[in-house]
Amino acid sequence: MASGVKPRVKVPKSAAAGSSITIKTLISHKMESGRRKNKAGELIPRSIINRFTCEFNGQPVIEVLMEPSISTNPFFEFEATVPEAGEFKFTWYDDDGDVYETSKPVAIA
Repeated sequence: MASGVKPRVKVPKSAAAGSSITIKTLISHKMESGRRKNKAGELIPRSIINRFTCEFNGQPVIEVLMEPSISTNPFFEFEATVPEAGEFKFTWYDDDGDVYETSKPVAIA
C-alpha cells in the first residue's frame, strides 16, 4: 500500500433484513491531476484513485469511475439494502496499479 493511503469505512454493525443502510467511505489520497507543475516547472505525474467499487456477499452494490478533477481524499456516502447477514467489500483502484481493500461485516438484528 502506498505511503499515506488509508481507506476508512463506516457501516452499521447490524441491520434489519431488507432494510436500507447508509455507508460512508473516505480514502486518504493526494489525487494529483497531472496538470499541476512542481517548483522546477515540471508537470507532476497524474496519480488518482480512478475507480471505487463496493460489493455485498460478492454482488455489486456501487461502482464509481473517477476523473482527474476528483477531490483529494475522496468521500462517498450511499445507501445499500441488506438482504441478509454478510460482508461489504470496498475496493479502490489507483493509477499506479495499487489496489486498496477493506471489508465490513453486517449482522441481521
